[in-house]
Amino acid sequence: MLLASVTASRSLRAGLRVFLPQPFVSAKLKHMSTAEGPPTIFDKILSGEVPSKKVYEDDLVYAFRDVNPVAPVHVLLIPKHKGRLTRLSKATEKDKDLLGHMMVTVPKVASAAGLDEYRLVINDGASACQSVWHLHMHIIGGRPMKWPPG
Repeated sequence: MLLASVTASRSLRAGLRVFLPQPFVSAKLKHMSTAEGPPTIFDKILSGEVPSKKVYEDDLVYAFRDVNPVAPVHVLLIPKHKGRLTRLSKATEKDKDLLGHMMVTVPKVASAAGLDEYRLVINDGASACQSVWHLHMHIIGGRPMKWPPG
């Protein structure tokens, strides 16, 4: 199965929002799901190498507007230190304080972005459409959402 009109480099930079067949995704992206992989676009945003539109920041997390939004408001919330948290399924007991902090920070980020109602999404793994191997939460709103998604 081949998806037409997809420019791979642009799609990956923008946060791949295209569902690719599992054999193509798993083999090529599995090595990227480890903390030892190359710097991600989020690492480059945190270092200042790539610009972003900040919505919220504290000592542990950074939130910024998605460059390829799927709704009128689409904000990404990331931990400032990736560590082994390339995806949610890598979390351990050691990560519960950071994960709890991220969850209680979501309403602050949503409010700072002008939202009082929103959808919170975490994509975990290539087949779930995770394209950046740095744990992140999507805060999406600004219009009525439909169910089921995807």
